[in-house]
Amino acid sequence: MSLTPEMIKHIAKLARIGLDPSDIDATCHTLNDILGWIDQLAEVRIDDVPPMVGTETEPLRQREDTITEGNCRDSLFSCAPETSGPFYTVPRVVE
Repeated sequence: MSLTPEMIKHIAKLARIGLDPSDIDATCHTLNDILGWIDQLAEVRIDDVPPMVGTETEPLRQREDTITEGNCRDSLFSCAPETSGPFYTVPRVVE
Protein backbone atom coordinates (compact mmCIF):
# COMPACT_ATOMS: atom_id res chain seq x y z
CA MET A 1 0.00 0.00 0.00
CA SER A 2 1.29 3.41 -0.88
CA LEU A 3 0.07 6.66 0.63
CA THR A 4 -0.51 9.75 -1.48
CA PRO A 5 -0.17 13.37 -0.34
CA GLU A 6 -3.98 13.64 -0.41
CA MET A 7 -4.26 10.67 1.95
CA ILE A 8 -1.68 12.26 4.27
CA LYS A 9 -3.74 15.47 4.37
CA HIS A 10 -6.88 13.46 5.17
CA ILE A 11 -5.14 11.45 7.91
CA ALA A 12 -3.74 14.65 9.44
CA LYS A 13 -7.22 16.19 9.42
CA LEU A 14 -8.78 13.12 11.06
CA ALA A 15 -6.05 13.03 13.72
CA ARG A 16 -6.29 16.80 14.19
CA ILE A 17 -2.59 17.19 13.52
CA GLY A 18 -1.44 20.54 12.24
CA LEU A 19 0.72 19.65 9.24
CA ASP A 20 2.45 22.33 7.21
CA PRO A 21 2.00 21.98 3.45
CA SER A 22 5.79 21.94 3.09
CA ASP A 23 5.99 18.85 5.36
CA ILE A 24 3.43 16.76 3.49
CA ASP A 25 5.88 15.25 0.98
CA ALA A 26 8.43 14.35 3.66
CA THR A 27 5.72 12.82 5.87
CA CYS A 28 4.36 10.88 2.90
CA HIS A 29 7.83 9.50 2.15
CA THR A 30 8.46 8.57 5.81
CA LEU A 31 5.13 6.80 6.23
CA ASN A 32 5.57 4.91 2.96
CA ASP A 33 8.98 3.72 4.19
CA ILE A 34 7.39 2.48 7.44
CA LEU A 35 4.66 0.65 5.51
CA GLY A 36 7.37 -0.93 3.36
CA TRP A 37 9.13 -2.27 6.43
CA ILE A 38 5.84 -3.74 7.66
CA ASP A 39 5.41 -5.45 4.29
CA GLN A 40 8.90 -6.92 4.67
CA LEU A 41 7.93 -8.39 8.04
CA ALA A 42 4.94 -10.10 6.42
CA GLU A 43 7.38 -12.00 4.15
CA VAL A 44 9.28 -13.60 7.05
CA ARG A 45 8.66 -17.34 7.43
CA ILE A 46 7.75 -18.17 11.03
CA ASP A 47 6.19 -21.62 10.57
CA ASP A 48 9.01 -23.52 12.32
CA VAL A 49 9.77 -20.95 15.04
CA PRO A 50 8.75 -22.21 18.50
CA PRO A 51 6.86 -19.74 20.71
CA MET A 52 8.79 -17.85 23.34
CA VAL A 53 8.28 -18.71 26.98
CA GLY A 54 5.27 -16.88 28.30
CA THR A 55 2.33 -17.35 30.58
CA GLU A 56 0.71 -19.74 28.13
CA THR A 57 3.49 -22.34 28.27
CA GLU A 58 4.99 -22.04 31.74
CA PRO A 59 3.11 -22.19 35.04
CA LEU A 60 3.31 -19.14 37.26
CA ARG A 61 5.77 -19.34 40.11
CA GLN A 62 3.94 -18.96 43.38
CA ARG A 63 5.26 -18.18 46.82
CA GLU A 64 3.90 -19.08 50.18
CA ASP A 65 1.36 -16.55 51.47
CA THR A 66 2.87 -15.79 54.87
CA ILE A 67 2.99 -12.71 57.07
CA THR A 68 6.49 -11.28 56.92
CA GLU A 69 6.06 -8.33 59.26
CA GLY A 70 3.40 -8.06 61.88
CA ASN A 71 2.41 -6.17 64.97
CA CYS A 72 4.17 -2.98 63.91
CA ARG A 73 1.24 -0.60 64.46
CA ASP A 74 3.18 1.63 66.84
CA SER A 75 5.99 2.22 64.36
CA LEU A 76 3.49 3.00 61.59
CA PHE A 77 1.49 5.40 63.78
CA SER A 78 4.67 7.22 64.83
CA CYS A 79 4.74 8.88 61.37
CA ALA A 80 1.08 9.98 61.47
CA PRO A 81 0.30 13.59 62.46
CA GLU A 82 -2.79 12.53 64.47
CA THR A 83 -4.30 9.25 65.60
CA SER A 84 -7.37 8.25 67.56
CA GLY A 85 -7.03 4.82 69.09
CA PRO A 86 -6.09 2.31 66.37
CA PHE A 87 -7.06 4.72 63.54
CA TYR A 88 -5.50 7.57 61.58
CA THR A 89 -7.23 10.93 62.09
CA VAL A 90 -7.74 12.99 58.95
CA PRO A 91 -9.44 16.36 58.39
CA ARG A 92 -13.11 16.26 57.50
CA VAL A 93 -13.63 16.82 53.78
CA VAL A 94 -17.42 16.49 53.55
CA GLU A 95 -19.68 18.60 55.73
